[in-house]
Amino acid sequence: MPCAVIMAGGRGERFWPRSRMSKPKQFLDLIGDKSMLQLTVKRLEGLVGMTDTYIVAGAEFKEIILEQLPCLPEENIIIEPFGRDTASAIGLAATVLGKNHPHEVMIVLPADHYIGNVPRFQEVLKSAVAAAGPLDEIVTLGITPHSPETGYGYIQRGELFDTSAGSPVYRVVRFLEKPDYSRALEFLSRGYYLWNSGMFVWRVDLVRKMIEKHIPQLACGLREIENALSTDQYSEVLENIYSKLPKVSVDYGIMEKADNVLVMPGDFGWDDIGCWTALERYAEKDELGNILHGEGVLLDTVNTYVYSHDKMVALLGVEDLIVVNDRDSLMVCHKKRAQEIKKVVQALRDKGLGEVL
Repeated sequence: MPCAVIMAGGRGERFWPRSRMSKPKQFLDLIGDKSMLQLTVKRLEGLVGMTDTYIVAGAEFKEIILEQLPCLPEENIIIEPFGRDTASAIGLAATVLGKNHPHEVMIVLPADHYIGNVPRFQEVLKSAVAAAGPLDEIVTLGITPHSPETGYGYIQRGELFDTSAGSPVYRVVRFLEKPDYSRALEFLSRGYYLWNSGMFVWRVDLVRKMIEKHIPQLACGLREIENALSTDQYSEVLENIYSKLPKVSVDYGIMEKADNVLVMPGDFGWDDIGCWTALERYAEKDELGNILHGEGVLLDTVNTYVYSHDKMVALLGVEDLIVVNDRDSLMVCHKKRAQEIKKVVQALRDKGLGEVL
């Protein structure tokens, strides 16, 4: 049976003020009545058991993880003392798993994605696991695009590699950064470009080899951490070493450099839920395109998203807005600038208002 590593260390700043440092978006019920983390774990049912599921997150989130996932063994929470980007997080997980699962297939998933068609997702994931097990190949899941999205990275797929695992898997030609609209439109029309989902399937020993080859500084630090596993010095060594690890993404550090990367296309209703406007795809709208979560009235208001936890909201004569009231903070912005809410968070931090973050 494969192992699953779920990365749950993000800050979700584009979902402020609901997403806070004490409870970022992966722990919120943004879609339905379960948190994003709970949904991620649930969609692995029947494929990966809870004893083989690992969560990578900061120590400050340990209690909320155990609260939301009461069947998860406490030792399966891999503490990341500092955020050092995805290569370090995945490398730490592979180091911990290497102790008892050195040759198992390791599925890496972000905690904050949405999957619409779970049975189809499981079919593709099973095929990816079957392909990754016997091969010295990295398998990544690419999403078949249905629109010219500029907020995602892309993968150019090359020749067909194999179909024996149940789904076609292709050699990766290259990874591409987020494009402008005209280039995204070109990618869509070409038909052989996929969205980069940030989901990976590989053997534990293989990802460790890839880190050794492509990010030697990270590999060196991870070896010191490995030597301290199961000792009284582990926490101290982890904190001292981890702060010195290179801050690099797994895409840049490994995927863009490796020549043994395969991509398996997925068509299972994927969404990375990157900002407030993404939620509009999963909420009921009124006849003027408005969404209201909470109590209030929207008069002569068009195409506006409103969330209010505990206060009445009244809007008159506005359009294309996001209005979010939560606890001690109110945020209003134009939908076109939803991706820029991180600027608001930074401005509040600069102004010494960290208590609302």
